Amino acid sequence: MTDLPNIRHLRAFREVARQRSISQAAERVHLSQPAITQAIAKLEAQLGTALFERRFDGMPTTTAGALFLDRVERMLEGLRSGAREAVRVGDRKAARGFADFDQLLTAAQLRALVAIANAGNFSLAARAVNIAQPSIHRAARDLERLSGLSLFTRSAAGITLTAAAKALVQHVKLAIAELEQGFAELADHLGTDQSRIVVGSMPLARTHILPTAINALAAERPEVRIQVVDGPYDDLLHGLRHGEIDVLIGALRDPVPIDDVVQETLFTDPLAVVVRAFHPLTRRAVAPDDLAAGRWVVPRPGTPTRKHFDALFAERGLPLPAGIVEASSLQLIRGLLLGSDALTLISLHQIRHERNLGLLVPLPVELPGGERPIGLTLRRGWRPTATQDRFLSCLRDAGKQAR
Repeated sequence: MTDLPNIRHLRAFREVARQRSISQAAERVHLSQPAITQAIAKLEAQLGTALFERRFDGMPTTTAGALFLDRVERMLEGLRSGAREAVRVGDRKAARGFADFDQLLTAAQLRALVAIANAGNFSLAARAVNIAQPSIHRAARDLERLSGLSLFTRSAAGITLTAAAKALVQHVKLAIAELEQGFAELADHLGTDQSRIVVGSMPLARTHILPTAINALAAERPEVRIQVVDGPYDDLLHGLRHGEIDVLIGALRDPVPIDDVVQETLFTDPLAVVVRAFHPLTRRAVAPDDLAAGRWVVPRPGTPTRKHFDALFAERGLPLPAGIVEASSLQLIRGLLLGSDALTLISLHQIRHERNLGLLVPLPVELPGGERPIGLTLRRGWRPTATQDRFLSCLRDAGKQAR
């Protein structure tokens, strides 16, 4: 997690930018003028650049200040939305609580909340953020007192978040992600691209599209850090919606799984029944009974390809095969197919290297409607940095090559 600046300093910065005056900002944020002056100085020292021009007629933001202001506005609005959503869904713990408690949130409380949410345990949370466990306890209890909400409950497995806490955590993580983007934009503006891009990748994208896009970006901006996260779709979607992943690439869902994400199709992907080279079924016509009698390697239920697999048999009036191995790892699927007479239903793009090497081959089995849209899933309202936007362009270019 980013080393968060003092939240009151960020609010002071925003108000000075709006008013172009420290004296007028002081009246609105209830801080003295010397305190605001000191807050701005500390923030500028932390960021390594001036945020304001000091002029006799006011304090307009510098170019860097205007860049950072936009991200601070988005961050603070995220905290405000999170507080209101938490109040809406939460159970009141105290008779009194501050409805707009986001105005009083501290960086320590935000760090504690996220650490507890990630670890599910006070001790592990304290270790993760390298502070004493009593400090984590104190920050968590202060947050409950401030909001008047019940946020944490103890269970046999550790600490469980209430509905209010889950709502708040999601918005806090998104707010922190906005601030991290602000830091990256400032660094880029100052001549050092410190961007970090986190990509959630489903199996198909790992063979061609993602490597092609990463290599293209690395050739232009070798200092950019890219982290690729693999996992089940539901886990990747959760990470995307909580600001832990910037973009998700793979098979799109129909309908869109939730209204706070948007999908963009890059290309349609043909599915095929695939076997090893020199498989017995490559030497003769494939009958429906051959499909029913085969041993299959297929994705787990709920995935788009599994739905096509089930339809393959339902449309032919065949029972599902008895011998099924559920797997999504291409390495495992390839090993199972090369070492046996197993069949799989898989994307032709996903096995392009294996086809080129003559290891795997598609069978001439008709698959009406056996195409899936492949593309990007993004948070609704997400505003990428220039580097992130360039990476999206690289992904789109790689998608065009795959058509």
